[in-house]
Amino acid sequence: MSEIWVLGIGAAIAGLVQGISGFAFAMAAMSIWVWGVDPALAAVMAVFGGWTGQLISAIRVRRGWHLELLWPFLLGSAVGIPIGTRLLPLLDPIRFKLVLGSMLVICCSAMLATSRLPKIEKGGRLADAGVGLLGGVMAPLSGFSGLAPALWCTLRGYNKDAHRAVLQNFNLAVLSATLASLVYSGRLHSGLLPQMGVVAGSLIIPSIYGSKIYIGMSAKAFRDGVLWLLVFAGLVMLAASLKAMLA
Repeated sequence: MSEIWVLGIGAAIAGLVQGISGFAFAMAAMSIWVWGVDPALAAVMAVFGGWTGQLISAIRVRRGWHLELLWPFLLGSAVGIPIGTRLLPLLDPIRFKLVLGSMLVICCSAMLATSRLPKIEKGGRLADAGVGLLGGVMAPLSGFSGLAPALWCTLRGYNKDAHRAVLQNFNLAVLSATLASLVYSGRLHSGLLPQMGVVAGSLIIPSIYGSKIYIGMSAKAFRDGVLWLLVFAGLVMLAASLKAMLA
């Protein structure tokens, strides 16, 4: 199968996932693209596709900005993105994914098994900013900027719409900053317009359909869906890191 077909199929599946959950485009797309897309191209298209999908979600699923909840996450991400950029050449990506993947699988599986976990109410805005910082650091390191905020909003016990609003708007802001840095560095350029057209064209309809599914979901179904996505993200990271270590 040609690279263009793999690119389009991955973008369509990831667009549906992001439309439902408000995040996870890079996670879903990378699990498909790893089988036939150049890693350098996949990394850039993951940011572009995620940003495009978030724009569609922002229009289709209006849940307000919830700025009283959102601003600490954004402040933390503003500090975290340059830190992640600095750490990128120094960090062992295989061990990073191994540790992070293990944590996601263990923690999120435990949360799925226990539906009545107590809410985390301590830490206040400082803790929220710390999670935003972690999401910002992970953006250039792995492209999975929404993982930490998604898990944290679940632990905070936010209702469905507040959870979606924080996650959706956080990712839109972080991906916008990351996209701008890719353009500035020359990694995203006019020569990639055909690939950008394939990604954007493939994800539009699935993303819209995913947002319709989200609107009809119950709060429990949304919570469990987010946790299952995080478990899947952990498994993808573990598989990729173990494969690299064995090789």
